[in-house]
Amino acid sequence: MSNRPPKVPFVNFSLQHQPIQSQIAEAIRKIIQEGDFILGHALAEFETAFAAASGVKYGVGVACGTDAIALGLQACGINPGDEILIPANTFIATAIAVLQAKAIPILVDCDPETALIDLTAAETAVTSKTKAIIPVHLYGQMVSPRQLLDFANRHDLIIFEDAAQAHLAHREGYRAGSIGKAAAFSFYPSKNLGSFGDGGMLITNDPELAEKMRTLRNYGAPSKYLHTEIGTNSRLDNLQAAVLNVKLPYLEKWNSDRTDAAQHYNTLLAPLKHKGIVPIANHSSSGHIYHLYVIKITEESSIDRNTLQEKLAQHGIQTGIHYPLPCHLQPAYQNLGNRGDFPRAETLCQQILSLPMYPGLSNTQIEQVVRAIVLSLNC
Repeated sequence: MSNRPPKVPFVNFSLQHQPIQSQIAEAIRKIIQEGDFILGHALAEFETAFAAASGVKYGVGVACGTDAIALGLQACGINPGDEILIPANTFIATAIAVLQAKAIPILVDCDPETALIDLTAAETAVTSKTKAIIPVHLYGQMVSPRQLLDFANRHDLIIFEDAAQAHLAHREGYRAGSIGKAAAFSFYPSKNLGSFGDGGMLITNDPELAEKMRTLRNYGAPSKYLHTEIGTNSRLDNLQAAVLNVKLPYLEKWNSDRTDAAQHYNTLLAPLKHKGIVPIANHSSSGHIYHLYVIKITEESSIDRNTLQEKLAQHGIQTGIHYPLPCHLQPAYQNLGNRGDFPRAETLCQQILSLPMYPGLSNTQIEQVVRAIVLSLNC
């Protein structure tokens, strides 16, 4: 296979960063000049701005999205042994964070059309030990807020959103992160709003929860050398916050670019539905911010997912799989369930393929991708 760069890369960060490179450099220079590296002004500014953009009052920056969930659950009063409902179809970090909080993750199958948690299936997973549900707003699409609130109210559960892939997504009048008691975000570089390293944030409307989170992230200390909680060291540093401060004003436009690209994909892929190429359903209209653009290669297709991925690579098209194994089939987490327990998630992981998606992806590139899919199917 050729070592030439792909005709259509899976992501292309330079299209976002080059136009604002001087702004980012100046923000970093200022941090270095001031020597304000930890829990400083840039972090406070970003916490306030991102929380406001998400429709809530408080933001607490931490080292990564996983910590935002794990420490956030602790701040919410989750105790060891409490059961937390999570989707089987999610990145493993969701389950890891629950375990780090010493709670018990209870997996729930997914909706085969949207890949989101199936709240009907969740009904049968609730027990007397269930204390919370973590809806994962997957691929940039939110779980229905109305259905989620109805479910949580009916069972007296905390809603703790995993919004790592849903920066400024919206649905039914809610922004991602504004539905429940708290929400976790990741600023991993590939996210819609990405830092230049790891980073995360908890957002909430609860001032006491926010203050407890600030204590937990800083060694459990509300003030220096006074440790009132068993906390840890998990702080979003000022250099990353400064980068994110520069990028945040552009996020709405970048999300809009992704939505436009998705609509072009949808139009071009529509004739291929009868050939087994089916995009993951969008039930959020323009509120879906397409962190990923994911298709299913169903049984009607002349080739399977892995073969299509290989053929696209031969055409210079980079793709991904999010995710190839549901949580309970991961070797380290087989205690979460057995093969066959979550059949829709298990089927989905064999069908899904993530196509190139990023701000600046051109219609010409999208047409190249779809043309390569057609050629692959007709081989």
